[in-house]
Amino acid sequence: MHIIAITPQAKNVSRETSTEGVLGAWLAAANRGQAGACFDLGVAFSTGSNGATCDMIEAHKWFNLAAARGHEEAAYCRADISDEMTAREIAEAQRRARQWLAEGRQRAA
Repeated sequence: MHIIAITPQAKNVSRETSTEGVLGAWLAAANRGQAGACFDLGVAFSTGSNGATCDMIEAHKWFNLAAARGHEEAAYCRADISDEMTAREIAEAQRRARQWLAEGRQRAA
């Protein structure tokens, strides 16, 4: 758990900076193998929230990585967005997930 102290200087932090921090924190946690962080990234990319652009290929990638780590809801979300994607887009998402794993990040469970 991280405790964040709010100081007078922190009140002036822009929303854009703080949302980049959220995505960065989730990415760091995903690098440590946390399925929940991969799921959160999938949600952010599938909805275009928390500073992420709406990108179904990236969303599928993150849901796929979360599902591979045992996150049950991620598997359902991946299936849902797959219905709206072409076979080429799904193949690209799977390629990106394999590449992410191959670049030395955590292996799937």
